[in-house]
Amino acid sequence: MRAPAVERLIADIPPAAQRTGRVLDALRAVPRHPFIPACARAVLGYEEIEQVIDRDADPDAWWDAVYSDSVIVTQVSDGAGRLAPGGGEPTSASSAPSTIADLLGWLDPEPGQRVLEIGTGTGWTAALLAHLVGEHGTVTSIEIDKAVAAQAAGNLAAAGARPRLIVGDGAAGCADGAPFDRVHVTCGIRVVPHAWVEQTRPGGVIVLPYCPGLGDGHGLRLTVLPDGIARGGFPGFASYMMMRSQRPSHATMDDGSGQDLSTRVDPRLIAYAPAGALLAMAALTGLQVTFEERGDRLFLWVMDQDDPGAWTLTTAAPGQTEYEMYQLGDRRVWDEVTDAYARWVSWGEPGRDRFGMTVTPGGQHIWLDDPERVIQPVRASRAA
Repeated sequence: MRAPAVERLIADIPPAAQRTGRVLDALRAVPRHPFIPACARAVLGYEEIEQVIDRDADPDAWWDAVYSDSVIVTQVSDGAGRLAPGGGEPTSASSAPSTIADLLGWLDPEPGQRVLEIGTGTGWTAALLAHLVGEHGTVTSIEIDKAVAAQAAGNLAAAGARPRLIVGDGAAGCADGAPFDRVHVTCGIRVVPHAWVEQTRPGGVIVLPYCPGLGDGHGLRLTVLPDGIARGGFPGFASYMMMRSQRPSHATMDDGSGQDLSTRVDPRLIAYAPAGALLAMAALTGLQVTFEERGDRLFLWVMDQDDPGAWTLTTAAPGQTEYEMYQLGDRRVWDEVTDAYARWVSWGEPGRDRFGMTVTPGGQHIWLDDPERVIQPVRASRAA
């Protein structure tokens, strides 16, 4: 192992309250490289530049990427794609160490505790969890993909870590291992499965990346209460690949029946909205917003996640004051999102830290400042 590389990685992780000394010590004790395959796709820096790393062809580049604060993609298109940039959608990865440190810090597992992990991935976080709970604690890790699970099992065995590994759907949790003190989720979640709440002891903690479909995701830290309800807040950023059963729908193909419209609201206002606005829009609308930049133009799609036949495409270019919009279906999804943004402004533009979530057997809801101040979804509007 290249020890200086580990210390360089620790130095590369910006300080934050949740990145505790125990978590950083775990990163030192459980090196990352045994969990990274010889060939992978690294996503480097804030520019998210994709680069294939090959330990045999260019070992220095491989080591530099592994011991940087970068995402390392290890599978694309559920195993059917190529690791080359553009070769498919990432479906399994070793997350950025700073994000892993955040989630582990919010989780705060103690020695001797029982931990359930949803999404084994490469196995690195399972090994980190095993280190944090010690020899008297237990870690159970569930992975839905058989090939990913098999690779993780080999990585963990080689590293000397021995969590209980299960191949299955993590949404169901692990009833025969309950109750757990902590539940650590390594995939994006739009709807929190109540099974996780049921399998966590009162006072236990669930940490997950809440990814409702608008912009970047949010770390969510829930505490389970004695009445079977979980409640908590959004302490910071966290964005992961979606749980397979909660992946968003794709918009239906344009059948030519849409309307050419326009808007005076700059699409960039929604695309680059602050975290608090994103949570408000998610709670009020339940819509999905995606965008991409092509040269100096921005393309932004708004879609009903439960009805992919209703979507809007809005574009923006420098110098415009009126923006082109194409609407398919009779739901005014663009108006819903912009109205929700305006409502967030009317609330005083609250930040992410003022929002929270409650999860009950009947569902989940987001609130502002107080669990009694529930944000009620706005009814869908329809074109006249």
